This record gives sequence, C-alpha cells and structure tokens, in this order.
Amino acid sequence: MSTWGRRSHDLAPNAPGLSSMAIHIRDANHRDLPRVLEIERLAFSTPWSLQSFQRELTLPFSRIIVAVPRLDESEPPSGFLCRWIIADECHILNVAVHPDYRRSGVGAALLAMVIREAKEKRAEAVTLEVRRSNLPARQLYRKFEFEERRLRRGYYGPGEDAIVMELRFA
Repeated sequence: MSTWGRRSHDLAPNAPGLSSMAIHIRDANHRDLPRVLEIERLAFSTPWSLQSFQRELTLPFSRIIVAVPRLDESEPPSGFLCRWIIADECHILNVAVHPDYRRSGVGAALLAMVIREAKEKRAEAVTLEVRRSNLPARQLYRKFEFEERRLRRGYYGPGEDAIVMELRFA
C-alpha cells in the first residue's frame, strides 16, 4: 500500500526554500474550506468558488493538502495546494499561501510534499501554470528545478499570460 493515502506529514526545513519553521501538511477536509477560500480570495483576482473546492475533494485523482504550523496544529491552514495525478503526470492546479505566511516556507513545504508524492507514484513529471507576472512564484518553482516550457497567451484573461512549467524526473 502506498504511504500517500489520506494522512498527514511533518516537514522539517530540508527542501529548497524552506525556512526554519516546521510545517505540518495534511489532507484538506470540508471544515478547512472556509479558510482555503479565504486564502484563495486573498491570493487571486479570479478565485475558485466554494463549489470548485468541494468538487476537488470528491475526485479520486485529486488531492488538496493544507499546511499548518507544526507547533500548533489547531491553527487554521496557512496555505493549500490542489493537485491531480492522472496516468504518469502530476498537475498542480492551484497553490496559495495566506499573506501573513508568505516567504516562511509554506509554499515550499507544500511543493516538496507533492513532488515527493509524484515520485513515489512514479509520475514522469509535475506540471503547472503560473502567471507570467508572478516572479516570486516562478523563482520558487525554479528552486525546485521546474523549467519554463511554453507560454499560454491570455490564459488568465486579456494581458495575463501563463507560463507552463515542468519538473521532469529522470
């Protein structure tokens, strides 16, 4: 049985971009959705709806994980990531961190968890789209050795291009 069933993990700062703050990663549940939606609305000008997140929780190939401070797991999530694993690819659909926790290693911890999971499930690659203008996110993805592969013009609306980034496993 895979160790990536619905469970939780602690991540100490050992991946690129992780700060000294220890972070607990666990699967999201319906009780987390109000906070996930709050983070989503703070992070994006065109946020996902509550129904979109509810749907992701029901899909067998989808997973939403949340990050909470390891020292106080009763705290609300500080960030989340939604991914799909289909066939030999892991696709990151959505990742966001509450503004109060940005640059503290939360995004890096979420990415590290999904990359580890993708490798274990023998995915050949992890892909994502990122706003061309989102330089901090692009920099974080590069720390994890993602490469910019192509441009999707207007992906986020007029004048908002996306860069498709990919991390291939050997």
